[in-house]
Amino acid sequence: MTASLSLVCLLPLLGAIATVLLPTSNPRTIRLFSTGVSALVFLAALPFLGAFDGASGRLEFEESASWIPAIGVRFHVGLDGLSLFLFLLVAFLTPLSMAAATRSVKSRHQEFAACFLLLESGLLVLFAAADVFLFYVAWELVVVPMFLLIGIWGGRERQYATQKFVLFTVAGSLPMLLAVVALLWLRRSADPSATSFDFSDLAGLAVDPGTRRLLFLAFFVSFAVKVPLFPLHTWLPPAHTEAPTAGSIVLAGLLLKLGGYGFLRVSLPLFPVEAAAAAPWIAILALAGILGSALAALVQSDLKRLVAYSSVSHMGLAVLGVFSLNAVGVAGSIYLMLGHGLTTGALFLLVGMLHDRRHSREIADFGGLARKMPLFSAAFVFVALGSIGLPGLCGFVGEFLCLAGAFFRSKWTAAVAVAGVVLSAWYLLRASGATLFGPIGPENEKNEAMRDVDSREVLVLAPFVAMILVLGVASKPVLARIEPAVSVLLETMRDGSERAASLRSPR
Repeated sequence: MTASLSLVCLLPLLGAIATVLLPTSNPRTIRLFSTGVSALVFLAALPFLGAFDGASGRLEFEESASWIPAIGVRFHVGLDGLSLFLFLLVAFLTPLSMAAATRSVKSRHQEFAACFLLLESGLLVLFAAADVFLFYVAWELVVVPMFLLIGIWGGRERQYATQKFVLFTVAGSLPMLLAVVALLWLRRSADPSATSFDFSDLAGLAVDPGTRRLLFLAFFVSFAVKVPLFPLHTWLPPAHTEAPTAGSIVLAGLLLKLGGYGFLRVSLPLFPVEAAAAAPWIAILALAGILGSALAALVQSDLKRLVAYSSVSHMGLAVLGVFSLNAVGVAGSIYLMLGHGLTTGALFLLVGMLHDRRHSREIADFGGLARKMPLFSAAFVFVALGSIGLPGLCGFVGEFLCLAGAFFRSKWTAAVAVAGVVLSAWYLLRASGATLFGPIGPENEKNEAMRDVDSREVLVLAPFVAMILVLGVASKPVLARIEPAVSVLLETMRDGSERAASLRSPR
């Protein structure tokens, strides 16, 4: 039996309010309560996986209630194969991220926990939203707590990082706001009695070609900033570097997925002609991000910035899969985003553990950790191999499908993208070698005193390691739930393209 989807989405919000009202300032009590709320959310969300059928490719667990009756907006939520696993990823990563924040957060514990739970609620609503206005509200909601997480609990350069984060996200969200308002007006103009602004209704909306192009561009800019797609990616490395460990895990594991998901949920079904026309150009931007960020990662001396650039490169491959516009590539993009959330989140967690011990992220400050920290080193190598796409681990399935989808569309595009995959192996293995197996010189004597992971850290790392392996060897059950929704998406695109062609043809 599954819980109410709306309740699961709003439970973290209620938990955030309760956390602020807790009659104690004891950090341990606050941490246990807030982490317990997020763990409860995960337990409530998990039954959706077992109850999900997926064969129809349509929304399941739907719930709808009037929200803003004056304009016909509804609180309409549901899950399909495009959103189910990203929804579960939010519920999975949040309690682990909060548990990882024990050492890195040293002040304002109630505010930190409330921000995290508010962020979780916004993400859950966004991935479950079936109404375009609800989608936009959730999109904006997640910006505020992320801004606070970086700005209050971030590193020394947090002010610069937050300014850049806000500049890019606000500038990117404004076009979406205009596009959403335009869609609501167009829907009401076409049907004054309309009481729904669901994505399924808007996909059949008759709009002139010029307006469609503008709407597609507005949504594209917003999603491209969030992915982030080259050249709109420059806000991400500073944000990752200055964010606390828990913030980096959520930023890489969850927030970057919003752009890719937006392309799938909005851009492709609502604007199929424009998406197909723009696909070759978007592929070029994706390739630039894949290769450029991989090359940038190669020259990083800061381990956290290296992982940040790696994240940009991998998300570029996910975008390439989306705009392959075929079933293999689109399904691969969802699988890659899911696997990327696990591997990159785990890498940031591991880098955070090093920083807690050594107060440094410089690769040159480490060496010989495999001897001093064998459990940590084994986990680091395992996660790095998952990130570079070793067969049998989660990264391989998503990367292979995205590359195959790109190959079916353009052999040259796939060939260039493969170079990015090779570079990812180069910079991650080189960093692993220098950090774990390099010599401990006299300037790095502090490494001799570094302790291995403790029981709490093992409990946080173990779910990451387990899921990286499970998604690597058991991809069929996941893809079986994704593929019908992908087929419906591509069918919606075909119908939209035919409808647009009929409107252009002379009568």
